[in-house]
Amino acid sequence: MTTETNTTLPLSAGTWKFDPLHSAVGFQIRHLGISKVRGRFDQLEAELVVGETLADSLITATVALESINTGNADRDAHVRASDLLDVAKRPTMAFRSTGISGEGEDWTLEGDLTIGDVTRPIAFDVEFGGLVDVPMDGSRHAGFEATGELRRSEFGLDFAPGFLGEVVKINLDVQFVAPESGDSADS
Repeated sequence: MTTETNTTLPLSAGTWKFDPLHSAVGFQIRHLGISKVRGRFDQLEAELVVGETLADSLITATVALESINTGNADRDAHVRASDLLDVAKRPTMAFRSTGISGEGEDWTLEGDLTIGDVTRPIAFDVEFGGLVDVPMDGSRHAGFEATGELRRSEFGLDFAPGFLGEVVKINLDVQFVAPESGDSADS
């Protein structure tokens, strides 16, 4: 259970629109125990609903697992196949927050991560990058970086032991656009 150190986010209440052009989800995993393979998922959708309090706020995200991109098309095709990730059986990875705590630039985001038919709790360390008004259209953007990790075996992804590491590190850089009718709490 997370202890809230602040009761509100430094953002205006409402539904913040996800900015896919300025957002990314990356990962890294050990290969043969001696090096790391890094990659990203090219298809991410997310939504941030800021409530009047932290308890009323919600973050959801969905990643299309078929959009894996490690920079090597043959490797990506193999990872998508039924003997590894099996994207036909597990098309998405979905996150739904269950708690937010922190203040200033440092936050913790807890939630449930679902891959295929398995759901497990996960926590992300979140750095709030700040707010900026974009001069071209006047929209207000909020930026966040989130880092966390999952254990593959907890999601039934225990293929290739010894070849692939157990821990997958996840890194998200995301931007959201403020609701048009609201301003940030710190403006």
